[in-house]
Amino acid sequence: MKRLIAASAATLGLLLAGGVQADEKLARANGCLTCHQIDKKILGPAFKEVAAKYRGDNAAEANMVKKVKEGGKGAWGDMPMPPNAHVKDADIATLVKWILSQK
Repeated sequence: MKRLIAASAATLGLLLAGGVQADEKLARANGCLTCHQIDKKILGPAFKEVAAKYRGDNAAEANMVKKVKEGGKGAWGDMPMPPNAHVKDADIATLVKWILSQK
C-alpha cells in the first residue's frame, strides 16, 4: 500500500512538473518572456510579483485574461502591455492560471 501511494505521488509530481514546463513553453512561444520573467522584472513585472499582488483576489483571473488579450497600462507603471489578440483564448486562460500559481 505504501508503495502504491509513493508511486502515485511520484507520478502526480511528474505530471504537474510537465504542466509547468508546458506552460512556460506556452509563455515563451507567445512572446510573454520577452517582457516578463518568472522571478525578475524585465519590462513588465515578474510573474511571481503578479501572483503575489493578486493572491486572494477572486476577480484576478478574469481581469488578467481580459488585460492580456486587450493590453493595458497603469497597473504596474507607465509601460503599456500590448494587446495579445493573436493568442487563443484557451492559451491565455492557461497562461493566466500558470502566472497566478507562481509562488
